[in-house]
Amino acid sequence: MDKNSKIYVAGHHGLVGSAILRKLNEKFSNILVRTHNELDLRNQKAVEQFFQKEQPEYVFLAAAKVGGIKANLDYPASFIYDNLMINTNVIHAAYTYGVKKLLFLGSSCIYPRDCQQPIKEEYLLTGPLEKTNEPYAVAKIAGITLCHAYNCQYGTNFITCMPTNLYGPNDNFDEQSSHVLAALIKKIYAAYLLKNDSVVIWGTGNPYREFLYVDDLADAGLFLMEHYNGNGIVNIGTGTDIKIIDLAHLIKKIVGYNGEFTFDRTKPDGMPRKLLNSEIIRKLRWKPTYSLEEGIRKTVAWYKERYSKAEV
Repeated sequence: MDKNSKIYVAGHHGLVGSAILRKLNEKFSNILVRTHNELDLRNQKAVEQFFQKEQPEYVFLAAAKVGGIKANLDYPASFIYDNLMINTNVIHAAYTYGVKKLLFLGSSCIYPRDCQQPIKEEYLLTGPLEKTNEPYAVAKIAGITLCHAYNCQYGTNFITCMPTNLYGPNDNFDEQSSHVLAALIKKIYAAYLLKNDSVVIWGTGNPYREFLYVDDLADAGLFLMEHYNGNGIVNIGTGTDIKIIDLAHLIKKIVGYNGEFTFDRTKPDGMPRKLLNSEIIRKLRWKPTYSLEEGIRKTVAWYKERYSKAEV
C-alpha cells in the first residue's frame, strides 16, 4: 500500500475498525468508510454497488456483530445470520471488483472449547466449539474458509488473522452484551461512584483469558497487510493470560474501588482457557507494545471521560 492507495475499512465505528482507522490515518490519505445507515453490509446489492462505484484497492474487514456470553445466548440467530451475510457479501464483492488485498479479522473464540494450550492456528476445527458462542464462531469460520477458497480458486490475496480477546477505546460497555473486560470496567467503576459494597462477577472467576489492547491489534493488522501473504491463519496475541478474578482485582486497583467481589455461579464461565500461540507473527518480527495494566489504564481513562455518574 502507498500513501494514496484507496483503502476501505468495514466497521470503522467498532472497537477494532476505529483502531485500524486511527492507525491508517497516520500514513494514508485515501480511506473509505461508511456507517451502517449509509451501507448495510448484510445487503448484497448495496455492497456490490458500493464496491463497483468506489473500487477500493485494499479492504480491512472488521465489521461484525459481536458480544459477550449473554448476547450470544440471547441472539444466536442474529449472530450467525448477520455475520454470514457481512462476510459473504464483502469477500465476494472484493473478488468481483478486483481488490488487491483483504484482511479478514477472525476471533480466538472460534477455536475448539477444549483446545490444547497455547492454541496453534492448526487446531482450528479439531474439536467441538464452545456452545455459548457457536453461531458466531461458525460464521467466522465460514469467513476464513471463504478467503481460503477464493484464494485457491481465483488467485485472490485475502489473508486472515485471529486476534485474542480485545479491549480499548470504543469498546462496548453495555453489561448485557459486552465482553468480560469492558463489563468489569463498567461494573467496578459504577460501584466506585455509587459507593457500593460489592460487585457481582459472572461464573466462578476461574477461567483464564488473554487480552490485547486494540491499538496493538491495529498495528498488527497493518503489519500483516504490508508484510504477509499466505493462506494460513495468523494468531495475534500477547502470549500471556490472566485469571478473571485477578483481572477484576487489577481493574479494582486502577479504578480505586475498595469493595468486594461476589460470584454468580449460575452463570456460565465459557471456555476454561484461551491462550494463543503467536509464534508465526513473532517470527515475522511483530510484537505488542502495551502491557495489560497500561492498556486498562488507558481504557479506564477513556471510559471516565465519556460516562458520568448518572449514566452508570
